[in-house]
Amino acid sequence: MQTESIAPSADAVPDETVFAEIVPDHVPMQTELIETGSLQRNLEAVLFVASEALSIKTLAKLTGSEETEVATALQQIAEEFGDRGIVLREIAGGYRFASSPAARQVVEAYLLPPKTNLSPAALETLAIVAYMQPVTKSEVEGVRGVSADSVIATLVDRRFLIEGGRKEVAGRPILYKTTAEFLEAFGLRSLEELPPIDVDAGLPIEMSLPIPTETVATAIDEIVADELADEEAAKTEESETPESVPQ
Repeated sequence: MQTESIAPSADAVPDETVFAEIVPDHVPMQTELIETGSLQRNLEAVLFVASEALSIKTLAKLTGSEETEVATALQQIAEEFGDRGIVLREIAGGYRFASSPAARQVVEAYLLPPKTNLSPAALETLAIVAYMQPVTKSEVEGVRGVSADSVIATLVDRRFLIEGGRKEVAGRPILYKTTAEFLEAFGLRSLEELPPIDVDAGLPIEMSLPIPTETVATAIDEIVADELADEEAAKTEESETPESVPQ
């Protein structure tokens, strides 16, 4: 009786000999991909394609897992990616992949145009909105003392500010508030992490500036002393001048 040869099933798992023939010895195996669990793998994929930070609740719903399982997997991902060019960041109430701060210079050289830094006026306006939001343009101008039209337009264009409705007063001016991009740009998880400030409502803000007050006071004293000396000299000169005799 002749024995027929049976082709191996497509679902059959190849043994080590066949696997060695398929994968050459010089090709390194990425063991971390093989050992990664399905939940961690799914989280990495979702975080990679996400355009915004995703909360643990959202990730649990997407993966069909418990929130505690997602939190544990995220911690594992953060540890594994800690020293790589891509890191996991907790930002704006959620998680997302981002470039490592250690690679910031090369990433900015590729992504950013030659000049993208915010001007001092833009930073000042952004700080006012961050602490007073929601706030109108006229309220920002009241604090800064100058027009804020172009600065606010720039911040909206950069997606640091967004319209947050209208104030229920005459004219119903637009209210502005900060965005998730603002939190991400400044490394904040929420507005609660803004540095505290002590400002009384209705009072002008006084800032401690590094002005050498003692030096200024000394200079003023010297000027006053010089003026007094000049006056005394002038009086002395007038008293010593002989009076003219009428003809």
